[in-house]
Amino acid sequence: MAKIKITETVLRDGHQSLIATRMKTEEMLPILEKMDKVGYHSLEAWGGATFDSCLRFLDEDPWERLRKMRLKLKNTKLQMLLRGQNILGYKNYADDVVEEFVKRSISNGIDIIRSFDALNDLRNLETSIQATKKYGGHAQGTIVYTISPIHNTELYIELAKKLQGMGADSICIKDMSGILTPYYAYELVKKLKENVNIPLQIHSHYTSGMASMTYLKAIEAGVDIIDTASSPFALGTSQPATEPMVATLQNTEYDTGLDLNLLSEIAEHFKSIRDKYIENGILNPNVYNVDTRVLSYQVPGGMLSNLMSQLSMQNALDKFDDVLKEVPRVREDLGYPPLVTPTSQIVGTQAVFNVLLGQRYKMIPTEIKAYVKGQYGKPSVPISDEIKEKIIGDEEVITTRPADLIPPQLQSIKNEIKEFFEQEEDILTYALFPQVALKFFKDRQAKKYSIDSSLVNKSEKTYPV
Repeated sequence: MAKIKITETVLRDGHQSLIATRMKTEEMLPILEKMDKVGYHSLEAWGGATFDSCLRFLDEDPWERLRKMRLKLKNTKLQMLLRGQNILGYKNYADDVVEEFVKRSISNGIDIIRSFDALNDLRNLETSIQATKKYGGHAQGTIVYTISPIHNTELYIELAKKLQGMGADSICIKDMSGILTPYYAYELVKKLKENVNIPLQIHSHYTSGMASMTYLKAIEAGVDIIDTASSPFALGTSQPATEPMVATLQNTEYDTGLDLNLLSEIAEHFKSIRDKYIENGILNPNVYNVDTRVLSYQVPGGMLSNLMSQLSMQNALDKFDDVLKEVPRVREDLGYPPLVTPTSQIVGTQAVFNVLLGQRYKMIPTEIKAYVKGQYGKPSVPISDEIKEKIIGDEEVITTRPADLIPPQLQSIKNEIKEFFEQEEDILTYALFPQVALKFFKDRQAKKYSIDSSLVNKSEKTYPV
């Protein structure tokens, strides 16, 4: 058995899970050279919600963050999470946008791109995997783990084989809800290793309290890489902590070879950052609670907080338990989609409407209609005619790959933002988040003008005759 490799998630999923992706670039940069000495398999540092948060909340250019991190990290591979045809947004984009995004991500410093599709519809991963390989990146295909009457070992083996056949360089089991149990993880990993011959990685969350045990059984079954987070941003709705996992595996055949003293020094840096977010109220201590409701309702931690937020705005927090019970019903109606972005938001919002209005499907969001029409991809189980009629009437359901119906978008987007265009990456930023990006571009331009003006004023000197 080879040594277990570690993907450190503190720079992305660790703070995404615990402080809503609010860690700033300036808080990351001072520790990166030390992290570069550890010998991680990779640092997951970009993608997911980081892109949106940089623009929306931190007034940062996510591309500039990536470039700054790459300059500090000379030896360690940088990894990102990509939502397949959704890229980092919440809908499908044209193939030319997906390919260009992958190209620019790699040219700005990304080495490994983990692509997933919320429905496990592998048609939605074709473009991102092909583009990753075309531009010299490591393409990691993803199996999104969930539990339903049809999600079983055979289905996951079939997905793994197809991902390998599509050219994936490795496969990740993505357990976003923390519901993968230890002994089933052993069985699943064993079977997958018997059927595919590329590296296998596991990603889980501590929401249910099982993830460390799940990792251990997966390691015993032959998994190659595990996702962990530096301890100040671990546990709760985040990943298992890096240091305890490294200590557990020391002096065994699975020894990671990583230096615990160095990992502790890194943890000290992130502890000071975490303490600041506790003081300013962004880190809610409740995220550290073990929440066994996830085992019944399969609601990931981020979705739980989102549901609470929606209900708070309606002064209806007393309906929270009713909404939790409604989520699995809506999920069944919609063909058992795994609850991960964007399907978690789609299912959750419909469950809230159903409960608040006292009548199921009285109000139907646009996204639910698009989902039922097949615009996100093919559900795991066909949606019943009764539900289809209730949601979209007699409108047609598409059966092709959704992106086949989206014409090229890059050139028209470039024309829309020519007034604010400063770098090729701006086209992609605007494609994903047009309103947020436009505000960011205008602010950037205003700051630049302000700085230029001040330099001009400083240069106006009076000289003696």
